[in-house]
Amino acid sequence: MKIQERMGAGNSRSAAPAQPTVGERLPAPPRERKPALAALAVLLILVGALGATVLVLQAGDRIEVVKVTKEIPAGEAPVEGENITSVMVAEDKSINYVPWAQVDALSRLKAKNTIPGGTVAVGEMFGAKAGLPAGKASVGLSLKEGQYPADLKPGDTVAAYPVLSGTSTGKGSGGSGSSGSSSGNSGSGSPLVAAAKVSTLTAKSDATVSTGNQSITLLVPREEVAALASAASEGKVVVVRVTDNSN
Repeated sequence: MKIQERMGAGNSRSAAPAQPTVGERLPAPPRERKPALAALAVLLILVGALGATVLVLQAGDRIEVVKVTKEIPAGEAPVEGENITSVMVAEDKSINYVPWAQVDALSRLKAKNTIPGGTVAVGEMFGAKAGLPAGKASVGLSLKEGQYPADLKPGDTVAAYPVLSGTSTGKGSGGSGSSGSSSGNSGSGSPLVAAAKVSTLTAKSDATVSTGNQSITLLVPREEVAALASAASEGKVVVVRVTDNSN
């Protein structure tokens, strides 16, 4: 009888739920998952990785092109080591860069308009024939030796003065007035053109060796063309190099 009562008491105790002891944590409820935020985070990571890859590829895809280091006046040809050099740039199919590999062919062309230094050259800047800058005209001169600086070169800034013919006071081959030369090349105080650019210049091999004549082409303001052309037609022009005030 006592054994049955003890068994019954044991069964009643096992059926009752066990109470948590002091200090134990209650189980936390499961966290709510947000799949949209997780997908957005993954997408941002992928976009960032793709952008970094594109930048690396663009940085590695570079080409060697022509850069202007010194101003090239209209009508002047680019010359390696004088006014152009090579530079590496990111390739861009939309820009008509001049590849450095074509620098020899480029030297046979002329600047259509004045190209400032520091400019990366593009094909549209050059052509077989140069265009004239706004307000300028091209005037050709045929000069004798002594009417131009011996080291004159394209791109120089010059002033053009009229030749004043002197009057000889001596007669005969041994006259004492032989110092008054009838072909003096002295210019007046007022220039025909105060500042003009030398556009083209005959090479030394093309000049008339026997006389030292030189043919040059100047870019001058249109309002000064008439006086210069008139003096040039008579061969009465002296050209001197002057400082370029625009520099």
